[in-house]
Amino acid sequence: MMLVCTDPAVDPREFDRVEPVDPWVDEMDGRDVRLYGSELEPPDCARTVRVRDKHAIVTDGPFAETKEQIAGFDVLECADLDEAIEVARRHPMARLGLLEVRPFWPFE
Repeated sequence: MMLVCTDPAVDPREFDRVEPVDPWVDEMDGRDVRLYGSELEPPDCARTVRVRDKHAIVTDGPFAETKEQIAGFDVLECADLDEAIEVARRHPMARLGLLEVRPFWPFE
């Protein structure tokens, strides 16, 4: 899984200077590396759900206090972590935000 994160401290005009994501998507789809991906609504649309003492506690906003905001995700199928890092390195958002690459928990 690759989480695409932005930094709210970055001037929004900087995003205009980053190349579009579509060519990256087309290349990774063509390589059969990207299985699925999507942008996410902004963090103010998020709800965090916790259950404590059998009661659901629902709060507005993202689940953690972080500077970065999760803007989207891509499900990748790579041979190994090195390939996943290479794929993430080429994503345009790596220049202004960050991409977290993490394997799925193995099925047993």
